[in-house]
Amino acid sequence: MTFAARLAALLTALLLAFPAAAQTGDIARGFQRFLETDIWPAAKARGVPRPIFDAAFKGVKPNLKLPDLQLPGDAAKVEENNFQAEFQSPSAYFNESAVAGLAARGRGLMATHRAVLSRIEAKTGVPAAIIVAIWGRESGFGAAKIPHNAFEVLATKAYLARRKEMFREELLAALDIVADGHLKVSEMRSSWAGALGQPQFMPSKFLAFAVDQDGDGRRDIWNSVPDTLASIGHYLQKAGWVAGRDWGFEANVPDSVSCAVEGPDKGRPIRDFVSAGVTRVSGRPFPANEVGATGHLMMPAGRNGPAFIATPNFYTLKVYNNSDLYALFIGHVADRMAGGGAFKGGWVQVEGMTRGDVARMQEKLVGRGYDVGGADGLPGFKTRRSIGDYEASAGLSPTCWPSRDLAARLK
Repeated sequence: MTFAARLAALLTALLLAFPAAAQTGDIARGFQRFLETDIWPAAKARGVPRPIFDAAFKGVKPNLKLPDLQLPGDAAKVEENNFQAEFQSPSAYFNESAVAGLAARGRGLMATHRAVLSRIEAKTGVPAAIIVAIWGRESGFGAAKIPHNAFEVLATKAYLARRKEMFREELLAALDIVADGHLKVSEMRSSWAGALGQPQFMPSKFLAFAVDQDGDGRRDIWNSVPDTLASIGHYLQKAGWVAGRDWGFEANVPDSVSCAVEGPDKGRPIRDFVSAGVTRVSGRPFPANEVGATGHLMMPAGRNGPAFIATPNFYTLKVYNNSDLYALFIGHVADRMAGGGAFKGGWVQVEGMTRGDVARMQEKLVGRGYDVGGADGLPGFKTRRSIGDYEASAGLSPTCWPSRDLAARLK
């Protein structure tokens, strides 16, 4: 390449980079204005001292590498990614060696902390195994490193995320945590989403549900195992956990029972499912105390994976993390701690679709009058059953799962 050509290429690169650099500078200036003119007055009104505010944001800049941001001027759109477990074979989410290892370690920790867990279970009604399974999933029983500056994460998302109002409230709650003396500014580390401590509570959830179980005067979900376990139990109790009920049961669901009748709003007595031919994969009958109680069909991969009769407690687990696979993972690990085995039903590998693909399919279903729960690209229960209803109306065998063939048919 000649000198002239190299110079031209360099100038072109500089010109292309200039708008991005200018935008970054604009974002940084707008971010500082946002902190000073919006967050500070709100924090001051909540009693946060100015020195704490200044310490929290000293050197903090917007972190544009965080996911789910919408930069100024960018059109709102669903990201074209395929990283969530919902878009891959869920079998990877339930990797047998990982599940077995987590359950084995959880059993040991349940024995170690049996006394405190018994007190928590008696007070909250939440089984010890469920509490320990969440502890293991969220932070590897407290061993996981929490890498991010919580104020950087929450402030960036309060300024640039799609759910700005939610993160604004979480940012103010984080300032309250420091102002109330729970942690120093330097100790406020979080996940990329702003979650804190061993149970990975968002700041507002810490303020609402954290418990001082060890009696030292602090609600310490960072270093205290009793506080961590009690806080998880209290969270689930307040979210509606029904004492004495299981979370659910893996089931055989005949084709005569449509996969489109799943969901928390489609509950019916479990005996009705039994009358329709649904059985437990274990071969045992449903427990006597469950047969007359409400159950819900739950098929997280449609006909491409195991099926379950879930109780309302399954949906309480989703309050902790709004994912069918997350709630199923917690329930399954808890069962494994109690001696249960692997799922009987297998996960069928389906040709992957991106989140953007699913969002476009949802938009087409909405246009046809179906309630998919929002075109967010996530195949939740409303999307799954809408797909099943559409498939049935089109004379297809319902799968209740997005596919490229179905997307082509909807065009």
